[in-house]
Amino acid sequence: MFLPETYQAALSLMILSMLCWGSWANTLKLCPGFRFQLFYWDYAIGLALGAVFLGITAGSFGHAGLPFISAIARSLPSTAMWAAAGGVVFNIANLLLVAAIDVAGLAVAFPVGIGLALVVGAVSSYLVSPAGNPLLLFGGVALVAVAIVLDAAAYRKREASGRATTTRGIVLSLVAGLLMGSFYPLVAHAMNLGPPTGPYAIAFFFAIGVLLSTIPANLILMRRPLDGKPPVQGGEYTCAPLGWHMAGILGGAIWCMGAVANFVASGAHLVGPAVSYSIGQGATMISACWGVFVWHEFAGASRMARLLLALMFLFFVLGLGAVALAPLF
Repeated sequence: MFLPETYQAALSLMILSMLCWGSWANTLKLCPGFRFQLFYWDYAIGLALGAVFLGITAGSFGHAGLPFISAIARSLPSTAMWAAAGGVVFNIANLLLVAAIDVAGLAVAFPVGIGLALVVGAVSSYLVSPAGNPLLLFGGVALVAVAIVLDAAAYRKREASGRATTTRGIVLSLVAGLLMGSFYPLVAHAMNLGPPTGPYAIAFFFAIGVLLSTIPANLILMRRPLDGKPPVQGGEYTCAPLGWHMAGILGGAIWCMGAVANFVASGAHLVGPAVSYSIGQGATMISACWGVFVWHEFAGASRMARLLLALMFLFFVLGLGAVALAPLF
């Protein structure tokens, strides 16, 4: 299987992870009018297909570790269960976060949800597998968290009439953040169990957890949407254009590529899961870049909103630089 042999290669994978995790949601914009619950069926399928494709390609060539199929066959049941549990936790968190955005708005859901996930994930992953200078690591995490808050404040300034913050939206954001920050330590624990399984097999078990948990979780959200909208009819899925389904599959595959890159990097010498996860969570800023420079979401925004955006990018770069340097000192 392919594994990075230098820190520079591992850092490139972490940056790729950040780019993928911050870009997959653009595929939803290609499906106007497609309810997220319907999009999510294709997204989960694409994620699973991506794990298999990367496993039989990058996970089967090279001289390091066991090939993908052999790694799956020799995996301990406990390893598969921990990795799949990580997929289940991530999946529920992802669904709740989208519902929180619909209920409370981006300006509330992102700083509460993703900010909490970043802190919880970095701390818990470091406890599972300590690696890197803790001062640089957690100092960088704090700077990125500030950048996320500035990003949310900029979006709030952009909105002429901000929606009211509801208790339900805040609660959803808190639960989503706790779960989103908790899935990575489960994956890290799976990678450290028994004989090394390898990140590609771990990603496969993770994807199985996502795929299986999507069935009950998404069916519940279709019948009882948390955003207050009418129930989603299953027949709408089959009536959707083929291009919308392909966009959903592509979105899942892009997220999976980011996950595999992150899992591979986390196992590299000196890096560790805390550093890898923290850089990957910089995806929030990548998403903001798409919104600003591609979708022109801040066209005509006030000077204060643009100032907050500039500060956001500054804190993001400083925080990302600190986290990237943590393994070297």
